[in-house]
Amino acid sequence: MNNDLIAKAAMDRRLAEIITPVIEDMGYELVRVRLMSGKTSTLQIMADKPDGGIEVDDLAQISTAVGAVLDVEDPIIDEYALEVSSPGIDRPLTRLKDFTNFEGYEAKIETDDLIDGRRRFKGELAGVEGGEVLINIEEGTVGLKFEWLTDAKLVLTDELIKEMLRQRKASGVIDETQFDEVQTHLSDEGEK
Repeated sequence: MNNDLIAKAAMDRRLAEIITPVIEDMGYELVRVRLMSGKTSTLQIMADKPDGGIEVDDLAQISTAVGAVLDVEDPIIDEYALEVSSPGIDRPLTRLKDFTNFEGYEAKIETDDLIDGRRRFKGELAGVEGGEVLINIEEGTVGLKFEWLTDAKLVLTDELIKEMLRQRKASGVIDETQFDEVQTHLSDEGEK
């Protein structure tokens, strides 16, 4: 399985090896890890619940647990800041199952090499078939091998926002009244 989308650089992959068991033991999933260099390095970790809907408290628990393990393992030489976040609505798609879970939603995909003369594909996800990610673009359906992908993320659309709200409501995160208010606001926006 190609995990380059979860962790691109060699250092990120090393960090993913350390972090993944910690996060999975807590019942979460690692979506992406990136060590970003700057004046101070920042270790960005994206995590989620297997069925989505990770909360601030969950992220705080992950941050504490991961921080403790990294202090012991000490893989990062320089000082760094640890950022643990949810994937967000227009989330990166880093695992094959993400492309199945978000079938029917719009996504942007980039490949390492030119495929049919292009590296960027934007269209509706059409599932997975034999290790290939299917995407409906204007010219028709294209199958892209998962290992060809260098970047993939959902596009923020009204449909996606409504689905995320529906999931949060179903998991009991937000109550009916809040949901109705937000949905009304969304549909008002859409008509302008």
